[in-house]
Amino acid sequence: MASITTYDLATLTRLRPQLTNARERPVLTVTTAPSGLEGEGFPVRRAFAGIDLRHLDPFIMMDQIGEVEWAVGEAKGTPWHPHRGFETVTYLLEGAFRHQDSHGGGGVIGEGDTQWMTAGAGVLHIEAPTDVLVQKGGVVHGLQLWVNLPSEKKWTEPRYQDIGGAHLTVIASADGGAIVRVIAGDLDGHGGPGITHTPISLVHATVQPGCRVDLPWPVEYNALAYVLAGRGTIGSERRPIQMGQAAVFGAGQSVSATADVVQEGRAPSLEIMFLGGAPIREPIAWAGPFVMNSEDEVREAFRDYRSGKLGQIPVSTV
Repeated sequence: MASITTYDLATLTRLRPQLTNARERPVLTVTTAPSGLEGEGFPVRRAFAGIDLRHLDPFIMMDQIGEVEWAVGEAKGTPWHPHRGFETVTYLLEGAFRHQDSHGGGGVIGEGDTQWMTAGAGVLHIEAPTDVLVQKGGVVHGLQLWVNLPSEKKWTEPRYQDIGGAHLTVIASADGGAIVRVIAGDLDGHGGPGITHTPISLVHATVQPGCRVDLPWPVEYNALAYVLAGRGTIGSERRPIQMGQAAVFGAGQSVSATADVVQEGRAPSLEIMFLGGAPIREPIAWAGPFVMNSEDEVREAFRDYRSGKLGQIPVSTV
């Protein structure tokens, strides 16, 4: 992960220290993600399994992709498949993947890059390992997040955002012990490049051993965290947390995490995602690749997919 963790701290803007009277959010639950297979057979951890949807809103689910080291010829992706009613956000720490969709979006995302696809009214897409990854093998590690859309935006036109790692807003914690990347939303006046239909914040922090990161968090947002690598403690009670675990925060004005002094060799730092948003508070009807407000709308989505209304697979595919 060197390419996304190597920054000159002297050149980075630092977050302001948190006010001493700011109410730090407690941790309500810590859950461990079960493992599974997705697409053509690549391993994932179901980051939000077991967490009530009312704590996730406006998010639907999140998968940690890998960390997996493919041998030559082993790398796998997904076949062409449909989506409607939400957005997919794919963020890579290591490796490279190629995306293509039926609305003309697509490209290669590498280490530190994000692809943000708004499925909206409906789209077909595919995610595949690059030719180099298939031919030479290598490590793939990242995540995919599903962000719900409110009812009035579920029928919006599909959109694709290719957000290179160089375009992320990168800042340092107040003491310089953590590097913080803002992918979407606003963090203490530092805005991320992701354009969102639903008000959210998506932040990746690398916390050095023994160091702590404190982030201001909108009181009207929910707040979650997920550890991609390493171990430490989280929240006002300093709850232990490690790779593959998610935390749900309660009410408050800030979120925090501290990296253990001793980390494992493969993960020298605590790599942690903080995310939250303004709850939509609408009915959710979710079946496979469709997230709508009613079962009738889901059935309509399946009919539209079968009839070709969600798009056609392009002649030239990845």
